[in-house]
Amino acid sequence: MDAVIIILQVTIILACLVFGAKKGGMALGLIAGIGLVLLVFVFRLEPGEPPVSVILTILAVIGCAATLQQSGGLDVMMQAAERLLRRHPEQVTILGPLVTWTLTVLCGTGHVVYTMLPIIADIAIKKDIRPERPMAASSVAAQMGVTASPVSVATVSVVSIIAENTDKNWSVPQILMISMPASLAGVLLAALWSMHRGKDLDKDEDFQRRLADPEFKANVYSGSTTLIGKVFPAEAYRATSIFLGAIAVVVVLGAVEALRPAFPDPETNEIEPLSMNLAIQIVMLAAGALILLTCKVNAGKIASTAVFKSGATAMFSIFGVAWMTETVVHAHLDSLEKGLTSVLADHVWMYAIVLFIIGKLVNSQAAGLLVVAPMALSLGVDPVIVIGFIGASYGYFILPTYPSDLAAIGFDPTGTTRIGKYIINHSFLVPGFIGVITSCLVGTVLAQLLLA
Repeated sequence: MDAVIIILQVTIILACLVFGAKKGGMALGLIAGIGLVLLVFVFRLEPGEPPVSVILTILAVIGCAATLQQSGGLDVMMQAAERLLRRHPEQVTILGPLVTWTLTVLCGTGHVVYTMLPIIADIAIKKDIRPERPMAASSVAAQMGVTASPVSVATVSVVSIIAENTDKNWSVPQILMISMPASLAGVLLAALWSMHRGKDLDKDEDFQRRLADPEFKANVYSGSTTLIGKVFPAEAYRATSIFLGAIAVVVVLGAVEALRPAFPDPETNEIEPLSMNLAIQIVMLAAGALILLTCKVNAGKIASTAVFKSGATAMFSIFGVAWMTETVVHAHLDSLEKGLTSVLADHVWMYAIVLFIIGKLVNSQAAGLLVVAPMALSLGVDPVIVIGFIGASYGYFILPTYPSDLAAIGFDPTGTTRIGKYIINHSFLVPGFIGVITSCLVGTVLAQLLLA
């Protein structure tokens, strides 16, 4: 009977995830509320703990990043990236993904990719390079950069999850020593494979047939999208410096524990250094305030930026989904331990598969980690394994419904970056699998060498 009840409750979670993901936007977090009502009021489960600390960290980071965008500082970074790409246009299939990955690493969110996509398409077309090659790889790379960023919610979440569920107190730099090279290796291999994918434009029969249409040809070869030559005020450059400085401070605080003030733990009364979650919140709020006060930012427009809107949506989804899942896991922890501990002990790779699937269902790497990692650790999975497989949290490339993938399709006027006839055969599938599998393999090796 207990097994039937657990299956029913897990089915409620999965139904909420699938339906919420299908509706998109904030629906995922809202639909989770229905799941919570059923679990708490019908099944009488005690509500789990909502991920308040992680949510506050997201809020601080997106607030600072949105202030940077409103100041024009994000465009400064984009312009520097475009200069690099246009200086070496023939290498756009390699450099495009590296640029989008780097931007995500610096900003903590893959949503900064949108400005770069039309630029990458323009450069590829001018060099007669099939745009699908750099476009698909660049979209994938932007999302893979999330687990390599010192200020991303996914990275900070893993640090907090490990500290709260084990006796390990690994720092952000220690995690990045594994996740950053693992993620980069996946991006590079996906980009190298992409260099030879599909037919060149002059040999693509379908493209050449459509090129006979004057309107289509004009659309493909019309005008350039560029930030080159655009002059930004001094405040934009100042904002960029403040933001990059804040990232450097976060990394240093994570690496040197002695720099963080220490306080008595309310439960153990032992002196503990300030948690990295709180440190990041303080630093990012202060950096956002400095940008606001010194860079002529219109405070009323910060909340209307693309970065803030996308970040707030992700934050709301994480709130509902993680709370709903924690409620079920906490209620049946003993039963789950009996049924799954031996399975995970003998087949640790199953953790990566579960994380990959949940990451797809919730369309968020941070949310996927918040759902799966604590459960895995409570079931006895080695935290070294959790760190090594962090790249498996990127599963939402399976279906081409994520905003950056749809943007890549929309910004490619040649139509080579596309969704296939059978939906699943789209431009992002193979680069995504190459990136994630490579990241997991490299991450696992590095985690065993550096943390075990």
